[in-house]
Amino acid sequence: MMHELRQRCLQCHACPLARTRTSVVFGVGPERSDVVFVGEGPGQQEDLMGEPFVGPAGKLLDDMLSIIDLGRENSYIANIVKCRPPNNRDPLPEEQDACIGYLEEQLRILKPRIIVCLGRIAAQRLIHPEFRITREHGTWTQREGILYTAMYHPSALLRDPSKRPDTFQDLLALRAKLQSLRAGG
Repeated sequence: MMHELRQRCLQCHACPLARTRTSVVFGVGPERSDVVFVGEGPGQQEDLMGEPFVGPAGKLLDDMLSIIDLGRENSYIANIVKCRPPNNRDPLPEEQDACIGYLEEQLRILKPRIIVCLGRIAAQRLIHPEFRITREHGTWTQREGILYTAMYHPSALLRDPSKRPDTFQDLLALRAKLQSLRAGG
């Protein structure tokens, strides 16, 4: 199922981002993942390589996940939009609207127990439109049996290291939530 969805996504020209992309950045990870991490959209390195979070922010994300014994081998990583916005700008609402169906189908296939929004854009799209990352990171929302939370985007942590202690606490809370779910709690 994921393979067919990926093939459809690779052919997509529903918004202007398709004209400037090098690659469609679909997502990576096993089809059975308790946790899905969702960013806003691919950056330059991701566009070149066709995989999410492979540049400096991706290296930081890998380091963050290793702290809580997660990694790309046991979590899924995707984005709201699958093509790079020019100059790494925020994806426009109409670009998000054109692409969100792919993410929704990915999530239906993956059936995650937890969705972690990486940054404001993903949180506003998946948790609630007025989400404020500085106030609400690390809080939990449940909808249709799935737990949602958000933490600072790794790029934000590279720009502002003072946010790292908050993110460390969010990571520890994620690990505790995962352990509780896996123990049947």
